[in-house]
Amino acid sequence: MSSDDDNRFRPKPGRVRSDTPKAGQAKSFLSKVRKVTRQQQAASGRSRSAKGGGSGRAAKGKSVVASGRGVQRGRGAAFMRARNLSNGWSHRQPGSRRVIVKSRSVRAAGRSGKATAHLRYIQRDGTARDGERGRLYSAGEDRANGDAFLNRGKDDRHQFRFIVSPEDAADLSDLTGYTRELMAQVEGDLGTKLDWVAVNHHNTGHPHVHVIVNGRDALGEDLVINGDYLAGGIRERASALATLELGPVTEIEQRRKLMAEIDQDRLTRIDRAMIAEADDRFIDLRHEPDDLRGQSDRTMRLRRLRKLRDMGLATEHAPGVWELSERLEPTLRDMGERGDIIRTMQKALGAEGAERDPMSFEIHDAAPATSITGRVIDKHLTDELGESLTLVVDGIDGRTHHVAGIDPARVEDARIGSVIEIGPPDSAVRPSDRAIAGMAEDYIYRPSRHLEQARFDGRVPGGDYEGFVDAHVRRLEALRRAGIAERIDADQWRIPEDFEARATAHDAGRNARINIRILSTFDLERQIGSDGATWLDRRLVGAGASDLSAAGFGDQVREAMERRRETLIDRGDAIRQTDGRIAYRRNLIATLQEREVASTGAALAQERAKPFRAAADGETVAGTFAGTVQLSSGKFAIVEKSQEFTLVPWRPVIDRQLGREVAGIMQGGSVSWQLGRQRGLGI
Repeated sequence: MSSDDDNRFRPKPGRVRSDTPKAGQAKSFLSKVRKVTRQQQAASGRSRSAKGGGSGRAAKGKSVVASGRGVQRGRGAAFMRARNLSNGWSHRQPGSRRVIVKSRSVRAAGRSGKATAHLRYIQRDGTARDGERGRLYSAGEDRANGDAFLNRGKDDRHQFRFIVSPEDAADLSDLTGYTRELMAQVEGDLGTKLDWVAVNHHNTGHPHVHVIVNGRDALGEDLVINGDYLAGGIRERASALATLELGPVTEIEQRRKLMAEIDQDRLTRIDRAMIAEADDRFIDLRHEPDDLRGQSDRTMRLRRLRKLRDMGLATEHAPGVWELSERLEPTLRDMGERGDIIRTMQKALGAEGAERDPMSFEIHDAAPATSITGRVIDKHLTDELGESLTLVVDGIDGRTHHVAGIDPARVEDARIGSVIEIGPPDSAVRPSDRAIAGMAEDYIYRPSRHLEQARFDGRVPGGDYEGFVDAHVRRLEALRRAGIAERIDADQWRIPEDFEARATAHDAGRNARINIRILSTFDLERQIGSDGATWLDRRLVGAGASDLSAAGFGDQVREAMERRRETLIDRGDAIRQTDGRIAYRRNLIATLQEREVASTGAALAQERAKPFRAAADGETVAGTFAGTVQLSSGKFAIVEKSQEFTLVPWRPVIDRQLGREVAGIMQGGSVSWQLGRQRGLGI
């Protein structure tokens, strides 16, 4: 080998690759073609969906495949693609049993507490067939452990909720077995085991099942379910199972079901069919001699149209030519919802052994304009897939009220029979806003001047003057973000002339929540013989019976007040004077409350093996917030020290301090809690 060979450069080519970063890595021509093809397929799927009116929906008698929404990802996509290729949407086939499936996914349900609230309310009393509490079950357990299920899903990204409602659920031999078979098929379609629990509900005219699924698959990964499978796949499986057990719907049975819908005050299948067939809201039902098979359908539609005409929702322009009102669908939907609400209210009253004229029912879509006082006769989920509650209240005004969209945390202590007050959002001016406006000079508020005035007055509990003023500055900072206040510098804030009004309006718009007060967790019967200060006592020494209706719950309260008055006389807390008037013990409410707190404290002392000590007015109470106890005088917090404990009136602000050190000052039968500088001074 020559010397030239030793010095010769010999390149050794490797595999072709790009030096660009991974994020911008070059793609082959074939990869680009595949990407464009997938995009075109997805776009055509969406266009077919828009033209056909949605997933699995028929248009002008032609079958339409699924919408393509999410078909390329998520478990269950293979099932949907197979149905699209074979055009095998069995739920729409003649003879299939109808099943309604509603679904919802809730993000971070375990961390936000929504999972716990939802599970608690689907198991509430009165949902089982025998009127008892709903029973939780799973794939292998007849009585599933709800706490263990929630613990397994507490960190899941989301939670799935389903309501499965077969039209013929009452005819199914075993609703629990049906649900287990359905979920087994769903697991097969999704290709993974599911962590699920369910509750059967028989508290409505149509038995149905609530199913909750945790958001992880068998491998511990996030459970992602194909969108079209959620929209139609589960319904198809549920329909097939119902059809397998009960057999296909015969033509006679189907006609009987449709005939029953002719006179209903709700949106029916006949209405939906006519809306789909109408051309610019006109539908032609003139007689066609050759169409003998369609004659029965024509007769059914004509009978329904006459019903709609009487309701002002359809007009006959010529024999057989009808125009559907543009208000048809929303009006019938609203009437159907109102009819469901009225039936729910009547059922709740019936369970209490009461009867009311439906004309006395009031359905509130928002916060009531005036306060409602009455007893809770029903408490259920507003949307059975969500967490907000609906209360049915038998009012002292002789009317029965239906109020929806209530935060469960605000009525957690209310039970059936509890007395509550529901009113419009609180529009009162905040004390902090009033103080800021009072301290301002030429509409300029100075925290330093407020601090000097607070120290001079010396009325701040605990002497935390800096924290007191800091709370006002934080309020101004919040109003600055709303454009109401302006920060000039560290010690100057400019406020508008109508500062208090604008701040109150801001709070009302941001927190337009229904104002709720639980007046008594005890029903009337328990209040009559109670040792504590009851709602009846407060009425006896206050408003009396002036606002009580002569009928309904108002009349029951009037009678209960008479019986409570006799109880107080027998116990020496009231006397009947010679002129027939009743004189009550001085400071009756405080006396009864102190008496009940003392007796309850003595009973708890035996359980806790610690002595009980009553807190005096003006005393500083400090210790560990160890829990609560519900008395007829109200809800009380247990504040525990190493050697003793005491009971003080509870306020919602200390709920998050359970197990922690708290401190407060007893003032006029309440407690001004001091929970640290970060929360402000007195709360």
